Amino acid sequence: MARSSQAAEGKAPFRRSCSATRAGSPSAPPIGKKEFGIWQCWTWAETEREIEALALGFLKLGVDRGDFVAVIGRNRPYFYWAMVAAQSVGAIPVPLYQDAAAEEMAFVMEHCGARFAVVEDQEQVDKLIEIQDQLHQFEHMIYVDPRGLRKYDHGRLHLYSDVQDRGRAMRADLIAELDARRAALDYDSTCVMLYTSGTTGKPKGVVLSNRNIIEASKASSQFDRLSEKEEALAYLPMAWVGDFIFSIGQAYWCGFCVSCPESADTMQTDLREIGPTYYFAPPRVFEGS
Repeated sequence: MARSSQAAEGKAPFRRSCSATRAGSPSAPPIGKKEFGIWQCWTWAETEREIEALALGFLKLGVDRGDFVAVIGRNRPYFYWAMVAAQSVGAIPVPLYQDAAAEEMAFVMEHCGARFAVVEDQEQVDKLIEIQDQLHQFEHMIYVDPRGLRKYDHGRLHLYSDVQDRGRAMRADLIAELDARRAALDYDSTCVMLYTSGTTGKPKGVVLSNRNIIEASKASSQFDRLSEKEEALAYLPMAWVGDFIFSIGQAYWCGFCVSCPESADTMQTDLREIGPTYYFAPPRVFEGS
């Protein structure tokens, strides 16, 4: 596995793992997605550039250290990049269940005090617009899919690729600040905040540090003897801790490729095409196969 010596000793903060893995295998594909029936892949080097551009865009937009950034959507590379970009600027990603009702999202968004949200499409944008009066700290929303949103008020609504483009354009002015924020992170910095499903009451926020994620990813990878040669399919909810460990933690620790299916309807077909070497699922998935 290609990692810096500091990361290999388990002492580096989580956000460095992309750079460390990229240094050893820059042309290997860490992530891919299927769109319109065609698989698309990004190398580690390309992934690092995508994350940096978004992180710089976050700085341009005003994301501060300690801010909470909600992430709402299905398993797509853009949202995994958004979580790491948020970490890079000292913010805390908060993935939400994409199929949650607007009122359920309102509780989580207000509870954590999210100032920013990265969402998938018009459906998620509409949910947040519906509840925005209940969100007293919420300021800006970034969306990936522009379909249906052309006539919306874009005063606080931003296209994901535009945020990245603004970050790239301002790189010379903002890279020093980004580097400083990265350097300030350590092993005990907050990595992510995940909410329980709330089946027996209101959802509860669980704060996980870089130490929590790195140690869990390292130990489980060693137990299962995972390597950079694995192929995994990211299809479980991003708001669940398991997906965060599998699709980000272990993937970055080992350097293996994570593929995102085109949709829930094509998941079984995509699964056969990928032929994952490492696959986690609840019993109902195996029973229905």
